[in-house]
Amino acid sequence: MKILSPTTRFQYTEHDLISFILSEAAAQKHPVALWRLPGSSLTQLLMSHEVTEIDNDEFLEELDPGFLFAPFSRSAKRIFLKADRLFLFEEGKLQDPDTTEHRESLQWLTDQRVRNGRPPYKAPRVSHPLPAAQDRKSFIDMVSEGIREIEKGTFEKIVPSRTMSIDLPPAFNVIDAFQKLCAAYPEALISYVSIPDKGNWLGASPEVLVSVFDKRIFKTVALAGTLPYQSGTDTRSVAWTQKEIEEQALVGRYIISCFKKVRLREYDEHGPRTAVAGNLMHLKSEYTVDIQATNFPQIGTVMLDLLHPTSAVCGMPLEPALEFLRTQEPYDRRFYAGYLGPVNIHRNIELFVNIRCMELSEDQGILYAGAGVTVDSIPEREWSETEMKFNTLLNVIS
Repeated sequence: MKILSPTTRFQYTEHDLISFILSEAAAQKHPVALWRLPGSSLTQLLMSHEVTEIDNDEFLEELDPGFLFAPFSRSAKRIFLKADRLFLFEEGKLQDPDTTEHRESLQWLTDQRVRNGRPPYKAPRVSHPLPAAQDRKSFIDMVSEGIREIEKGTFEKIVPSRTMSIDLPPAFNVIDAFQKLCAAYPEALISYVSIPDKGNWLGASPEVLVSVFDKRIFKTVALAGTLPYQSGTDTRSVAWTQKEIEEQALVGRYIISCFKKVRLREYDEHGPRTAVAGNLMHLKSEYTVDIQATNFPQIGTVMLDLLHPTSAVCGMPLEPALEFLRTQEPYDRRFYAGYLGPVNIHRNIELFVNIRCMELSEDQGILYAGAGVTVDSIPEREWSETEMKFNTLLNVIS
């Protein structure tokens, strides 16, 4: 690994450099975001000088290049991290600068490395209490109550969630875990976000919420239904039950209803098809819109406001589902089932639902997982579904 300065050339591994940058950010109480997009070999690391809170009515398309981190609650402020420092790694190598901002970031890194050295990075301790794990009986009781409300007609679907508390292994290393997730789940957004007073979040999300590519193409997906995946399974012959088919169809209908609200009829729908996400399979449909043909330059912002929180992480209809979760879930979701991703970096907006995630605080971790509950659900199976989703991260951590 070569870092060039006017007077010195150094060699470090990608792991060393990322660890150093994260440690420097933590020492200076600067927020950071580390991520790798689905299907990409490019790892990106952003350091921001400050935390900016933005309202839901601000246009994504007009933001500076940066990273957006939003909570589940629509009433809470979103966090925007401007890309004051941006580092790109590919195939283990720090990429050569291609912009003035990138060049300045590398010069900062060289100068810092010359003057300083730090021990391996460790996720900082958080100031807020982490939620307690939920036991099997209380979760099954919550699911059963959700089914009763569905039968009464309160809502069509509900997505209750639960937590799992773990002690991290003594040898646990955030960067090792990130890189293992990248290798294990090439079609997921792999991310680590650390923000002072907000927490440290590691995740592997397969669910696109809103994407805008080069201001030309808008994309979102309906992802629901869950089955375990075994290596070698022919996804073309997977047998989905009526419960899972209907669960995914509800998410698709919700997306189409959002299109109708803005009188958008020109969209392409592909699916549903079976999609593999690590140790799980889901039913997935993709929806794309030609932004220029529809003359809808701010569709990303508009659809984000309509879609979040989706029926895949909350339920349908939205308001009675939210009320059920507020009264039944024994903890605040905070950033679980919110959304995150880069904004206006490389001319793209790529936001994902924050699922398959965990919050870190020094030697402790809290994992989050939810289950889509419909009238055909069996409570014990919904518990098993959350166990499978926890394994997305547990398989790597252990």
